[in-house]
Amino acid sequence: MKRYAVGGSVRDQLLGLPVRDRDYVVVGATPEEMVAAGYKPVGADFPVFLHPGTHEEYALARTERKTAPGYKGFVFHTSPDVTLEEDLRRRDLTINAIAQDEAGALIDPHGGQADLKSGVLRHVGEAFTEDPVRILRLARFAARFADRGFRVADETLALMRGMVDAGEVDHLVPERVWQELARGLQEATPSKMFEVLRACGALARILPEVDHLYGVPQSAKSHPEIDTGVHVMMVVDCAAAQNLGLPVRFAALTHDLGKGVTPEKYWPRHPGHEQKSVELLDALCERLRVPADCRDLARITARWHGDVHGALQLTAEKMLAVLDGTDALRRPQRFREFLAACACDHFGRLGFGQAPYPQQDFLLAALSKLHALDFAGIAGSNPGAVPAAIDRAKLEQLQAFMDERKTT
Repeated sequence: MKRYAVGGSVRDQLLGLPVRDRDYVVVGATPEEMVAAGYKPVGADFPVFLHPGTHEEYALARTERKTAPGYKGFVFHTSPDVTLEEDLRRRDLTINAIAQDEAGALIDPHGGQADLKSGVLRHVGEAFTEDPVRILRLARFAARFADRGFRVADETLALMRGMVDAGEVDHLVPERVWQELARGLQEATPSKMFEVLRACGALARILPEVDHLYGVPQSAKSHPEIDTGVHVMMVVDCAAAQNLGLPVRFAALTHDLGKGVTPEKYWPRHPGHEQKSVELLDALCERLRVPADCRDLARITARWHGDVHGALQLTAEKMLAVLDGTDALRRPQRFREFLAACACDHFGRLGFGQAPYPQQDFLLAALSKLHALDFAGIAGSNPGAVPAAIDRAKLEQLQAFMDERKTT
């Protein structure tokens, strides 16, 4: 039985990055021998075991054979005679196909170290084409290592285009697509993931609502970058630069979907794009089974971000509509995340990275005034018309807040 560290831990160690999780491959062992040695079996599709002390994952060396479309259409083979080289040959990228033995020696049959030094994401072999998830994984790595200047090898990009043309990505299950997109959105430069997906044609299949934004113009005065797709990527990267959570990053990605379906006769204006964005977003979230926290924040961002940008000019009635529409009183933390997404929309424009955005503090101050109201007292004084009385009190409070702001 021989054990080797493989994959991300070896890659990140060579890059000088912190190693989070270590995975190992075991050569020359049977499942029965692993159990006898105290390892706990956990693999559903193929033999994977947890170390009895460290609880790190140890997988038996394996080969695989494609039997059906999609990423689940594989038959795996494990036995003591499967070699390390055979196991590494089935891996996705050369930088992930480096192994390290227990003495520290590196086994690198596919040139992964050279690709790490030159910053290239390159497929190991033709087996890459058998698993469409690898397109998403590669795009995610592009987002992770964008600050190091990594690029996709030309031959790998051509291979990915062929996979898309062959319809492989159409067999991806929604949960796996969302899982990889969510991971990519949480990388340092999420826009790079979408750049790679678009370059190989996968974005049009996986997220057509986002792909449709490219080439759609906006007013050069408010959007000097003009292209809506470019703007959305700037917004997403702005959210990443502030280390904001996944719901905010997803809201940043989807806030302007409606602009992708604006009739050309209206360009560069996009009347009513907010409501259209909500409709497209709902369909996208249902298709990919997006978690509720991401979906709900994205919905209110798509619907209300334009009103937030114009908050300083809102009437008390319109401001109350925004606060009620976003459920700000009951969900103040989500409201802060919503405002953070709106701020990213403001900053994510060419030349606006440092432009003031007082709307955020203005609306938070307005919300604090509503929190100061004695809702129990209002309800007790108006038992027959509680909702109307509360709405009237909120409106009066907001009007007083705005009048006070005008005099200071």
